[in-house]
Amino acid sequence: MLFLPCPLPCQSKEETDSQSHSNHLHSQSSNSSLHSQPSLPYIPSLTQPSQQHEQQSSTTHHSCISTLKGHYSSIFSLSIAGKHLYSGSSDSEIRIWSRDPSTLENSTNNNTVSSGHSAVKSFTFLGDKLFSAHQDHKIRVWKMENNTPNKPYKCIAVLPTLSDRVTTLFWAKNYVQVRRHKKSTWVNHVDTISALALSNDGSLLYSVSWDRTLKVWRTSDFKCLESVWNAHDDAINAIVVSSDGFVYTGSADKKIKKWRTYYGDKKHSLVSTLEKHKSAVNALAISADGSVLYSGACDRSIIVWEKDDSDGDSCGGGMVVVGALRGHSKAILCLAIVSDLVCSGSADKTVRIWRRGIGRSYSCLAVLEGHRGPVKCLTAAVNSSNNIRVNSDSETSYLVYSGSLDCDIKIEV
Repeated sequence: MLFLPCPLPCQSKEETDSQSHSNHLHSQSSNSSLHSQPSLPYIPSLTQPSQQHEQQSSTTHHSCISTLKGHYSSIFSLSIAGKHLYSGSSDSEIRIWSRDPSTLENSTNNNTVSSGHSAVKSFTFLGDKLFSAHQDHKIRVWKMENNTPNKPYKCIAVLPTLSDRVTTLFWAKNYVQVRRHKKSTWVNHVDTISALALSNDGSLLYSVSWDRTLKVWRTSDFKCLESVWNAHDDAINAIVVSSDGFVYTGSADKKIKKWRTYYGDKKHSLVSTLEKHKSAVNALAISADGSVLYSGACDRSIIVWEKDDSDGDSCGGGMVVVGALRGHSKAILCLAIVSDLVCSGSADKTVRIWRRGIGRSYSCLAVLEGHRGPVKCLTAAVNSSNNIRVNSDSETSYLVYSGSLDCDIKIEV
């Protein structure tokens, strides 16, 4: 596989941009995600040292089948929608690719669906709409034209909408203190929007930001319904929504917070705070049934939390630590789940694939190498292509897509 050199500016674009528009606190938080800090010796490991030999032999069953080139800056976000893979970069581009590597063409001239705005930190999909989160503090809503995914999308809204901004502009009660000498209306994010998530029914869009807020938007008319100011004590880096309606946020303040709305309430309330990490929480992932939460941080460990229905929590069970997954040599930057596999990307430039076994034991199936920079984003899906050869002993195979600060997207099987 030929690796083309990547322009040097993409190696430090994220840190440069964050410093240019964030206060000292947020700059410190964004930079910390690329630094390794001590692991967590007081949390038991869920992988055994005896599995190392098995891990080394199993890596031969995994290989990079394609490297997608076209971006000229750091890849910050990846997501799958239907038959396509979407990627967002620090130079504001959103590109679309076929999910099936066997149908990829060499040309990337016509796969840009949007560009010209701020760095794309995250996106999510609802029907024919794409919601993207940006470093310029905005959420943009894009609509697919004529059900043609590989054509440029039309931007139909920027959140907060003009209506929201005008409505809140003239009333003092709508202003909140965002910095020492600065106020803003509650509907505005005032720093990089780091992550997005949709409610299970698609009616609500959640956004979190380095400004330490959690906001809730109505997807039908894009109205801002709620803003939880100072939801954390530092920048919020990740958010996931479980199948039972709980919302989890992970922050540079080392905490994970669990939120929900109670029957009859319109506002989200804090249910519990999960505190075991000793450094910034960068990534979250949750199992399909909502019973297992994975958190990755600068401490190089992935903590595994499981629902404990025996603790008397009327909210549906608290989350308790059952152990940690270790193996990465630097900070965990991203997590993804597909079926019974957990994928982790790290500042050590590798992707690890973990599988849960009997009980609470986990094995590391593979260490995927090849990136020349920290792995910033991941997504994964079942391999549905008959054109990609997999091992005969595999009942089901998966495609893992990884995006890096080296500007490349790799597809591994």
